[in-house]
Amino acid sequence: MDNEINITYETLFEVLRREKTRDELQKLDPTFFDDVVNYLKEKVNALEHLKHKSDLFAVEEQKKAEKQLENTKKIIKELYERREKKIINMATDASRTFSTIIDTTAMLNKEKMFFDYLVELLNRFRKGILFSIMEAKPPEIEKPKQEEPGTKEAPAPAETPEDKLIRFTHSVPKFFGENLEEYGPFEKEDIAKLPTSVANILIGKQRAEEIANK
Repeated sequence: MDNEINITYETLFEVLRREKTRDELQKLDPTFFDDVVNYLKEKVNALEHLKHKSDLFAVEEQKKAEKQLENTKKIIKELYERREKKIINMATDASRTFSTIIDTTAMLNKEKMFFDYLVELLNRFRKGILFSIMEAKPPEIEKPKQEEPGTKEAPAPAETPEDKLIRFTHSVPKFFGENLEEYGPFEKEDIAKLPTSVANILIGKQRAEEIANK
């Protein structure tokens, strides 16, 4: 059956229970959103059918169906908001650490789109505010480029950031830059020339100090 319902009230309640009691984002079936939509459609149709009956039994069943539909929507809302909060935290961690090791396998397709958008947004504002201030420049936020209908804008040439020469004051494990470049690991007293944006983060975290170019 094409529209087979794979969700029940009990399974939704269990999904929410697992999401509430565990810190990490829980794995869901790839079709979860579609299954929930089909389940709600079935419940709404059943409720409409009961509304056309006038016997006492149907009235009682209608009240039960309305209550269950209301509770189901509350479960869905709480589930979404709990997953939303976890994804926001994951995106924040990814932006702050330039990490590519954030495990996104438990995200549904639409949630992964949300995560990627958040990381891009956080990176853009971090670069425009934090990195600018650390370079003694006024904050300036780049606007996302918008394409005209029916046209495609040629990609802008990649800019090569100015490098800074730094000395590491602490050991730093391997990490990834905002464009997925791999750096490190570095040991204390190592000297490296890194992009200004990366170097400033390390200096700001007191993991390294700048060596003035002569």
